Amino acid sequence: MKILKYKKKRNGQYELQLENHEKLDLYEEVILKYELLFKNEIPDDWREQIFLLNQEYDVYYVALKTLKSRFKSVSELRNFLLKKEYPQDYVEKAISKLLKQGYLNDRSFAKAYINEQMITTSKGPRKILKELLDKGVSSDIIFEELSVFSREEQIAKIKKIAGRLVKSNRSRGGAILHKKISHDIQNLGYDYSIVEEVLSDVDFGDTSSIAKREYDKLYRRLSRKYSGKELEYKIKERLYQKGLYYED
Repeated sequence: MKILKYKKKRNGQYELQLENHEKLDLYEEVILKYELLFKNEIPDDWREQIFLLNQEYDVYYVALKTLKSRFKSVSELRNFLLKKEYPQDYVEKAISKLLKQGYLNDRSFAKAYINEQMITTSKGPRKILKELLDKGVSSDIIFEELSVFSREEQIAKIKKIAGRLVKSNRSRGGAILHKKISHDIQNLGYDYSIVEEVLSDVDFGDTSSIAKREYDKLYRRLSRKYSGKELEYKIKERLYQKGLYYED
């Protein structure tokens, strides 16, 4: 089939217009391999080979484009490409090529991911570990790279988190506030022992003043519905739920 016209496109492809008015989008590498610029035709017995090679390059360039927009682990990229229903052998070829070129590297990915999470989030090591495991990175690589998240770094972050949580929980105090903050910080991925070590030095505020403020607030609200001993019981019950105790 004669090629009548070439038109270069932005994505590294050429649009070929054939004499039967058919248009083909082929990657430059395919055109060069089959010397289509010089031959000005596509022999019929080449068409299938050309289409298959072009699809192989399509998988590679789609993979490269998504890596440039956001770094991915090998497993993430593989799943991304397979969801697009590309043939698995083409997916594996693209991954192998990207690994050799250095565009794909689980250790580099883990290192970058850990640094980003440490800088931009409050997540602890255990949560980062789980997220990287979910992304298919090997535990050996993760543990080695997580060594950058030192105990000192964790203590500093826990102190900041605890200070913020104390300020945002002004209606609670005592053991219940301590327990809640400990639980919240552990859920962020920090070990119990380090959390409790930091919280042992945290000032949870003057619980008597918090209790007085909460007592007055509850009294105004609940006195519309209760009175006498029942009112006092309801107020003390609510205070206890917040870890507070108040006697007028």
